[in-house]
Amino acid sequence: MLASERATCPRMHCGCVLVKDKYVLSTGYNGSLPGSPHCEDEGCLVVDNHCVRTNHAEMNAICQAARHGVSLRGATAYVTNLPCTTCAKALIAAGIERVVVFSDYHDTLAERFFGESGVELSRIPMPGLTINYDLDSYPSARRRD
Repeated sequence: MLASERATCPRMHCGCVLVKDKYVLSTGYNGSLPGSPHCEDEGCLVVDNHCVRTNHAEMNAICQAARHGVSLRGATAYVTNLPCTTCAKALIAAGIERVVVFSDYHDTLAERFFGESGVELSRIPMPGLTINYDLDSYPSARRRD
């Protein structure tokens, strides 16, 4: 849930944390491509009712792992929402073996593709924790470069 707080698209805050053997391998959130404007600064770029200015959290987590040479084979993806069809396919192709979600997402074939590929899908209740932090005390935490 904390990763989703960094999202820069107001249409949906989604976070993804990729974990293996109790170690965080990579994280991602809905956000623009490096060097590109963010939705919260320039507005959303909507095509067919989807914001195309941002990458989804899962894609950003996979790309971060790739940039750092981290294998995702056998890892678990913790995602705030059931992945869209494209992100589900990318997680499968990256070697993710288990996906844990807190809530569903509309119009996705993720569950079907996970089942066909032998990827375990688990739904757990939304955490009841409250995270108290004051971003004004940490100005660098607000940067989205």
